[in-house]
Amino acid sequence: MGIYSHLGKEERFYIWQARREGKTQKYVAEALGRHPSTICRELQRNTYRQCHMYTYHWALQIVRYRKQRANRHKARKLTDELASLITKLLRHYLSPEQVSGYLKQHQDICLSHETIYRYIYGDPARLAQLKPFLRQGGKHRRKRYGSGARASSIPNRVSITERPKEVEQKTRLGDWECDTVIGQDRKSVLVTVVDRASLYTACSRVLSRSAQGVSQAIIRLLRPFKERVQTLTFDNVL
Repeated sequence: MGIYSHLGKEERFYIWQARREGKTQKYVAEALGRHPSTICRELQRNTYRQCHMYTYHWALQIVRYRKQRANRHKARKLTDELASLITKLLRHYLSPEQVSGYLKQHQDICLSHETIYRYIYGDPARLAQLKPFLRQGGKHRRKRYGSGARASSIPNRVSITERPKEVEQKTRLGDWECDTVIGQDRKSVLVTVVDRASLYTACSRVLSRSAQGVSQAIIRLLRPFKERVQTLTFDNVL
């Protein structure tokens, strides 16, 4: 039995062009040196269902989504190479949550932010090196939920547990998480909004962390997507 190899980008581009020209699956298979069943399977699995058409760009998107879904539940070990990449991203002032999202979006690596936190705090020397780059400015890490101390200081606060179930499933666009990033000088402030499903991120600098300044920045960032906004989840420090 021969060794099976996945179709490459060039092959998928050729399939797209050949099908547009009316070439048969058998013709495409012979031209690529592939078995006809391979071409048939590619057309069946990676065709955009809503328009019943195989296109090169949609095929790449579907394959990418399938790989991400397959890797979502795979346990990943924190190798030296991965640890080096995490350190590099943290030094660019990304939070562990953002690092986790970046690895999933761009590297097809599913690694929870809790694992990244354990990596940071697991070694005192490493913690001392990365502390200036952490969002909290080197303060001791606190639990996000359940402490009650931070929650009680916000009037009319709505618990995160009251969010619709669709938000947790990340199956729709329009569920945004809003946060603030404080610069090392403790004066510069950046407001970020992240779509939970697509991980699309937009950010804007504000002159102060006042409620009015932050809210205006969020409105400005989300104005192009106002028809798609479903929910907003705010960090307690906003």
